[in-house]
Amino acid sequence: MELEDQWWRGQLAADMYQALRVKELKLPSYKGQSPQLNLRRYFADLIALVSNRFRLCPAARHLAVYLLDLFMDRYDITVQQLHMVSLACLLLASKFEETEDRVPKLDTLNSLGCMSSMNLVLTKQGLLHMELLLLETFQWNLYLPTAAHFIEYYLSIAVHEGDLHDGWPMTCLEKTRLYMAKYADYFLEVSLQDHVFLCFAPSLVAAACVAASRLILHLSPTWPPRLQHLTGYTWDNLVPCAEKLLNAHDSDVKEANKQKSQQQQQQMLYHSSGQTATVAQYLHPPSMQYPQQANHRPASYLSHSTAGLQAPNRQHPGHHCLAGSSITNRAYQVSMPYNSQYTMTHIAQ
Repeated sequence: MELEDQWWRGQLAADMYQALRVKELKLPSYKGQSPQLNLRRYFADLIALVSNRFRLCPAARHLAVYLLDLFMDRYDITVQQLHMVSLACLLLASKFEETEDRVPKLDTLNSLGCMSSMNLVLTKQGLLHMELLLLETFQWNLYLPTAAHFIEYYLSIAVHEGDLHDGWPMTCLEKTRLYMAKYADYFLEVSLQDHVFLCFAPSLVAAACVAASRLILHLSPTWPPRLQHLTGYTWDNLVPCAEKLLNAHDSDVKEANKQKSQQQQQQMLYHSSGQTATVAQYLHPPSMQYPQQANHRPASYLSHSTAGLQAPNRQHPGHHCLAGSSITNRAYQVSMPYNSQYTMTHIAQ
């Protein structure tokens, strides 16, 4: 850990960060004009599902979704062909961000359960054709920074021993850093769920993920000078993006509590009726989807002062249960059938 901290504080990390900041100024414009924009969440989930299956790094997953967003924004693609486009985006991103041995193989992709449920069989020729079309669309340039490329640099100083928790000194710095990383990763995934986050610079989204995590963990000051200096963003710069992240968190907590209550009621009914719950009922609880737009108590989070914050399941950072009622696991439902017939029409810019 100490060597890693030293690396993030070194000149090489700073130079890489500055190069990313310069590059993000030249990112392609996104207009949100795809006729299939309402299906964007579904295909982002498909990418996340396959990415998690192969344990790809967050940078590969976020780059894949970003490539999909840009491609959909430029072409009118049939719903059927979007399956192939999504997986081709993931393969290109993994080849760019991962080592060769971690890039998903064609046979392994075809053996996934979600592929059979979609009635989809990938071919080498089809994937190569799609990858070439994608590369030509982006002029063979995949050096496109996303929020995932900035988050680790910000996390290196996201928690400091001088921070306060609920106005008191922290009792365990390492545990607080652990949960800061978990919450930041959660908010980073939330940012993939809605194209509205594309209106913010990737570095700002990453900074907002850290700020939202500090709010949830009741760390003060909410946005300390060291983070403002490192990121170049003030608290006011972060509020619009952080508000959307925290709205999604509120919705997730409400949904998780609702599901927990329903499960408890079902268990009580099973016990009272003498019936035994099936394995499937325990292994497949009701799935959850994040709402595209939510407006739940933003003011209670974004008042900048940590006094009176009403975060769900308020506990010391060392005792948060991230897999429990405060944050639910992300649910992916990929079962849309696939049809190999497709056409693409370029959208007028």
